[in-house]
Amino acid sequence: MNLPKFLMGDNTDCPNDIFVLHTEFPRFLINLVDDEIEWLEDFDNADQEELEVQVATLIEEASEFYDREMKRYEQE
Repeated sequence: MNLPKFLMGDNTDCPNDIFVLHTEFPRFLINLVDDEIEWLEDFDNADQEELEVQVATLIEEASEFYDREMKRYEQE
């Protein structure tokens, strides 16, 4: 199965949250309301350094994905 790079998530227990799941390494779930990230990977110190460089870009990509999806829903 080919997974898309990002997936939107919803949960009625958290009605005010906006979740985006990043399915490629490093996998994570981000809440776009507060930019809180839950990493789905285990990292060692070497990975941690690389992550710090990538995290801003990954948050921006997740936000752009969400904005694009919302525009598509509005067009329907």
